[in-house]
Amino acid sequence: MDSPGTLNLKYTLMKTPAYAAPSAKAPLAPFTVERREVGPRDVAIDVLFCGVCHSDIHQARDEWGGSLFPMVPGHEIVGRVSKVGVDVRRFKPGDLVGVGCMVDSCRTCPPCRKSLEQFCEKGAAYTYNGTEMDRRTRTYGGYSTAVVVTEDFVLKVPAGLDPAAAAPLLCAGITTYSPLRQWDCKKGDRVGVMGLGGLGHMAVKLAASMGAEVTVFSTSLSKKADALRMGAHNLEIVKDEGVFKKLAGRFDLLLDTVSAPHDYGRCLGLLKPLGTMAVISVPTAPVQISPFALIGGNKRLAGSLIGGIAQTQEMLDYCAERRIVSDVEVIPVQKVNEAYERMLRSDVRYRFVIDIASFKP
Repeated sequence: MDSPGTLNLKYTLMKTPAYAAPSAKAPLAPFTVERREVGPRDVAIDVLFCGVCHSDIHQARDEWGGSLFPMVPGHEIVGRVSKVGVDVRRFKPGDLVGVGCMVDSCRTCPPCRKSLEQFCEKGAAYTYNGTEMDRRTRTYGGYSTAVVVTEDFVLKVPAGLDPAAAAPLLCAGITTYSPLRQWDCKKGDRVGVMGLGGLGHMAVKLAASMGAEVTVFSTSLSKKADALRMGAHNLEIVKDEGVFKKLAGRFDLLLDTVSAPHDYGRCLGLLKPLGTMAVISVPTAPVQISPFALIGGNKRLAGSLIGGIAQTQEMLDYCAERRIVSDVEVIPVQKVNEAYERMLRSDVRYRFVIDIASFKP
């Protein structure tokens, strides 16, 4: 039996249709990846749907640096189990399952033992644009017809969740759920959500479900009806300087989902004393703030990175109980390059999801 966090390289390989970015400057195109055959503790999954995350664009275009090509993006994967290894106990063929941002970790370091695999001291194996724990075998994501993942990193998708609309929960859902839990979002809290996109709309739905009074900060008044439908109490336009004066010191928690460069200091001014601003999206340029924006009011500027496997399962179960899913536009894989351009224009309400059946002729 393989030990946790290792890959038996003696497995034979399966050729799997996919879409890949051949380089940072080239559009995604048909590609074939080699998936390992199912080992004793592996789960093979026929992919049904894969969400399109903004980080897919950042990495496919090497905007954060360090991208590995050819790259098959996709870490919001929902599919059905097709085969399991002899030692797998939690899954069987036919189960509806998900795979998020990670496919392995060392399992033994202090963060892993605390179910914080994303902070694995040896470096988690991310679903794409990385390597397995052997540090040699490349990982390829969910823009493909099948994946093979070790059992401990496969998630149960509860009955009642629409598979397409559930796919973005594997990144957008956990990325917003985790900081709401970390900073104890509860009834009566005032939560501000900066931006109403793929992450922001999930933040609104989840915070509202926890009883918070939610205010969305957006550049577009056209999204106000959507924000209110999702559970927000109001939407404010960030281009209006008066908004930041009117709402200064109002919020217990801000979730910043905006990837474009913007003024963190101005946002911190919205917090109550002891309030927290959690950054869950990554601007492409460094951000500067004055320490006085934090010192005045003992405020916190914090980051939050996805969530561990146990918390991701908790989030899926929570969403199933409350019928919370993403607002999605389902597309064929052949339109993924067009979807990238539309995302950059904010022309999606609110997450693209690839129908993997479109791979078939």
